[in-house]
Amino acid sequence: MSGRKEWPVQDAKARFSELVEASLEEGPQVVTKRGVATVVVVPMEQWRRMVQSARPTLKSLLLGGEPRVELTVPPRGRRRRSPVVFT
Repeated sequence: MSGRKEWPVQDAKARFSELVEASLEEGPQVVTKRGVATVVVVPMEQWRRMVQSARPTLKSLLLGGEPRVELTVPPRGRRRRSPVVFT
């Protein structure tokens, strides 16, 4: 099964060690379920690089044009503050 990039789930289960080795030697391996690509097995170092590159930096968050979250501001109440009196 060397050189394959797609593995039916039954083969992946039966030959899990081979799937892991292929991932380490050849790169990402796709596991299919009923003919549909479902899971990708990647080496840990590649996974860490992907996660790190997907994480935005503080600089990109601060300079970004759109907010990252939706902030809701509650409506202002009818009560007014009492004026501050200095004695």
